[in-house]
Amino acid sequence: MDDQNKKPDELQGFSHNEDQTRERQTDFRTERDDPYAGIRRESEPYTFGPFGRTQPYEAGAAPGQSDPEQAEVVPASREYRPFTVSGGVRGGAWQSPPRRTSLRALFASFMVGVVVVGGLMFAADRGNWFTQETFAASSQGETAKAASVPVSNAVDTVRPNNIAKIFEQSSPAVVKIETYVKANSRRSNSQMDDLFRQFFGEDPGSGDNGGDNGSDNGGSLQESGMGSGFLFESNGYILTNQHVIADSDDIEVTVVGHNKPFKAKLLGSSYDLDLAVLKIEGTGFPTLKLGDSSSSNMGDWVIAIGNPYGFDHTVTVGVLSSNEREISIPDSQGTRNYQHLLQTDASINPGNSGGPLLNLQGEVIGINTAVSSQAQGIGFAIPTSTIKEVLDNLKSNKAIPKKPVPFIGATLMTVTPEIADKLGLSGQTGSLVRDVVYGSPAYKADLRAYDVITGMDGTDYKDNESLIAAIQKKNVGDKVKLHVIRNGQKIDITVQIGDKNQFTNNDFNQQ
Repeated sequence: MDDQNKKPDELQGFSHNEDQTRERQTDFRTERDDPYAGIRRESEPYTFGPFGRTQPYEAGAAPGQSDPEQAEVVPASREYRPFTVSGGVRGGAWQSPPRRTSLRALFASFMVGVVVVGGLMFAADRGNWFTQETFAASSQGETAKAASVPVSNAVDTVRPNNIAKIFEQSSPAVVKIETYVKANSRRSNSQMDDLFRQFFGEDPGSGDNGGDNGSDNGGSLQESGMGSGFLFESNGYILTNQHVIADSDDIEVTVVGHNKPFKAKLLGSSYDLDLAVLKIEGTGFPTLKLGDSSSSNMGDWVIAIGNPYGFDHTVTVGVLSSNEREISIPDSQGTRNYQHLLQTDASINPGNSGGPLLNLQGEVIGINTAVSSQAQGIGFAIPTSTIKEVLDNLKSNKAIPKKPVPFIGATLMTVTPEIADKLGLSGQTGSLVRDVVYGSPAYKADLRAYDVITGMDGTDYKDNESLIAAIQKKNVGDKVKLHVIRNGQKIDITVQIGDKNQFTNNDFNQQ
């Protein structure tokens, strides 16, 4: 409140003193002689662009004060008129007095001008004088070639004007999902929870036990999480993220227009794809249509609807920032390896997971899934191109066929100078085999721990990243020759590339 009573200069860190005030009051007396004296003093520290003032100004001199040594100039006694008649006679024996124009004549001239201008505007509108077709027709005989074809932005707008309508039509199909677990089955937070929160913005083990335990309350249900989802079929089929309903003992779904939440049944889910389908009893529910995410381009407007932090049916708007993003998110159950994600700058927060990402036609092009908490405006959504491939399997709770993942079944790490010295291989580069998966292609080919792989099929690879990338480019069933150093001896080992999905130990560090 004190700032409101301060002078403007005091708010900027400046203040007045008595000498400056007294001097300013003295200077104001000169304004009777020159009303612009004050303005000149205030504008002294500034210049007009790159040109500045044409002459210096002395603050101490009063306006109009002349040099005492300068000769006095006596003005002529001639009468100046603001206007003269071009070509008129200035001298001569006589001059006719000027004619006065009557008010009626001025009004008549004004009305004539209005009629003429209005008539021209009407004729131009009826005759399309200034349209592109008229200009094109008048320039058909020209042979000049355009340098480039301009891009028309005539229909572009700062922001689409149909967002409110899309929200009105789509919002009833968006649901809030709340999950519950039994108190005696609640798991303690693992060391992976921080990484989980980094992307999902959620705590998979959060919640206050309230001092209860399973023995005291007999396993009563306690809320464990909240997310979003949407109805894609009118008979109660809901699509959401797998991490929204993971490890839950009870699932409740709140639908717009219904006073009580529905008990939902989990039909099918995929940990790797982070997708799940729920079913609630009822018919005639509002639905959203699954669109084609591949037809969306970077820069297209997108709309996200969800329940961030429990704020039901929040709508945010942004653009499609990028596509084909790949991220990996470790959690307490393993590592989710996402592919083909859509990136958007529409605001996504905890609780948005599972909600739809819509285009301007109101079609779902993705499911809001993850967000980078270390950045602003970096959210990710699973595209509908991925969803449509597995939707029928999720509805019928069938296993989703996994794409073959080429691997040999060994955990590799880059050989450092310290490792090379311990192995007696000074200056050697390559990949050290830390361990081998039992029954894997590497195990069958007799690849052993502490072997150093220097290359494959005649090509040297100095680190494990480049070797892993080369293995992943192979097809399952291909045979490769690994160049190995074992106990100081160089040997070649032939390994047949296997499918990682056939092994239960899906450690992503193993290749």
